[in-house]
Amino acid sequence: MAAAPHIELDSRSPEAVDGRQIRAVTFQDSRLEYVRTTLKSVDLSASGSRAVVVGSGRGLLARGLAGLGFDVVAVDPSATATEMAREAGEREHPGIDYRTAPAERLGLADGAFDLAYYADTFEITPDLDRVLAEAARVLRPGGVLIYDTVNRTLLARVIYLGAFQRVPMTRIMPAGRYTAARLRTPAELTAALERQGLRNEDICDFKPKDPRSLVKATMARRRGRITDEQIPPIVDFVLAPDARPLVTYLGYARKG
Repeated sequence: MAAAPHIELDSRSPEAVDGRQIRAVTFQDSRLEYVRTTLKSVDLSASGSRAVVVGSGRGLLARGLAGLGFDVVAVDPSATATEMAREAGEREHPGIDYRTAPAERLGLADGAFDLAYYADTFEITPDLDRVLAEAARVLRPGGVLIYDTVNRTLLARVIYLGAFQRVPMTRIMPAGRYTAARLRTPAELTAALERQGLRNEDICDFKPKDPRSLVKATMARRRGRITDEQIPPIVDFVLAPDARPLVTYLGYARKG
């Protein structure tokens, strides 16, 4: 089966719109908050531990994990993203190892990592089982897989298949990056994890406090009125562990 599709990032001009970068800066605080909570739940210390970020994009999350104390390898299918991440990382966290590889074939050693974070990956791959098998392979026994992905609900389809891909004012991704078949419900993802020896431990909804703020920020970025770095103050994402995920959700699993 074909490898997961990926896009090369837009030009480096301030006006360029890169949907993955918009998602990265918007989700960053929620992602790191969830990582901190998970580390406490599984009794894992970042200091002295190794982490791999798959779907690392421009490296924002990789730098966040390095800031927590992890020894980090950042992997992305886009060579352009890898180079941009490396340039940014050299200024902040020069110890991060940046690599270009698809999620289906990471090219990393067996059992090398205590934690794997999969960002912007599960919802685009046509072969989820292969991606998860690779995740299980590179994790040590008892290792932790953290992920964020998109549910397959009507609202998620409207946002990801419609607004983010088709509507000119809010389009931030190329057509075809997301399809309904690649969006998975928590139950479907849990079953896929179990097939690869990964026991799902948690599902957590995360969402903007006010969805209108996400629309506002996306349109402003699309029109070049704000930069990527100006998006987070506009869009405040929050974790909602007791809510049913309507669009995006985080979770973690452990290798048995």
